[in-house]
Amino acid sequence: MLTFIIKNSFMSKVIIVTGASRGIGFETAQQLADRGHRVFAVARSAGPLGKLQGLFPEQINAVPADLTDEHSVGRLVEAISSEVDGVNILINNAGVLINKPFEELSLDEWRAQLDSNLISAVNITKQLLPHFNTKGHILNISSMGGFQGSTKFPGLSAYSVSKGALSILTESLAAEFKDRQLAVNALCLGAVHTEMFEAAFPGFEAPVSPEEMGSYIADFSLSGSTFYNGKILPVALEDPE
Repeated sequence: MLTFIIKNSFMSKVIIVTGASRGIGFETAQQLADRGHRVFAVARSAGPLGKLQGLFPEQINAVPADLTDEHSVGRLVEAISSEVDGVNILINNAGVLINKPFEELSLDEWRAQLDSNLISAVNITKQLLPHFNTKGHILNISSMGGFQGSTKFPGLSAYSVSKGALSILTESLAAEFKDRQLAVNALCLGAVHTEMFEAAFPGFEAPVSPEEMGSYIADFSLSGSTFYNGKILPVALEDPE
C-alpha cells in the first residue's frame, strides 16, 4: 500500500520552456521531461526543437514561435491551450547577447536585446495569463549582469540592462498577480558554459555546465514557488577570470 501511495503522489505538470533550442533551455526541457512532466519547448529554430522532441516524443511538444511577435505568440498560446486544460509553469529563458562596446552598439542592437530578453517574456506572459492553473509559477531566467551590485563586464551593457529590467518585471508582476495565486521569481545566473557564454568570454571556461544549471532550474521551477515569490535570486559560483 505504501508503494502505491508513493507512485501516485506524483502529479505531472504542464510546463512551457522558452529558448529551448539550445543551452540551458534545451537541458531544462530534457530534465523536466525525464521527470515525467509535459513540456512545450519554444524557440525560433524548428530544427533543434525537433531534435529535442525526438529525445522525449511522449513528453515534449516542439512549438516554433517568435516570442517578440504578438501574432506568433497568439498562435503559440492557441496551440498549447488546444492540447491541455491549463499551464502550471512558464520558464522565460529565451534571450540573446550581443557583445560590443557601448559606443559601437547601434540602437537596433539595443532594441534586439530588449526585445529578446524582456519583451518576449512580457508578450508570452500576458497572453498566457488566462490559461494558468491555480498556484502557477512564472520563472524568469535573468543574469548576474542584471543583478544590482554584481561585477559588470565591458561589451555587455545592453544585455545587462535588459536582464536587469527582467528582474524588476519579476518583482512588479509578483505584486500584480498576488490575488491570482501566481508566483513570479527570477534566477540571476552566473557563468554557465553555453554558446552565449563562449561568445561573451571567448577562451574562458565557466564553472557550471548547461546540464548542471538545467537540473537546478528544473528543480526550482517545480518547488521554488512554495518558498519564494517576487524574489531575485543570484545563482553563481564566481565571475569569469
